[in-house]
Amino acid sequence: MEVIYSLIPGMTFFGLVFVGILIWAVKRGQYEDMEGNASRILLDDDEDALLHSQSKEKAPK
Repeated sequence: MEVIYSLIPGMTFFGLVFVGILIWAVKRGQYEDMEGNASRILLDDDEDALLHSQSKEKAPK
C-alpha cells in the first residue's frame, strides 16, 4: 500500500511529460500531413528523374 504513494505522483509526472511532448509536437507541425508520406511511397520517382534529366539536356547552354 505504501508503494502506491510513490507510484501515483510518479505516473502523474510521466503523464504530464507525455502530454507536454504531444502539445510540443502538434505546435511544431508533426501531424500536419498525415497522408503525404503514405501516398508518396507509391509514386514512381524514376519517371520524374528521367523527365528532369531530359529537360536539362534540351535546355540551351
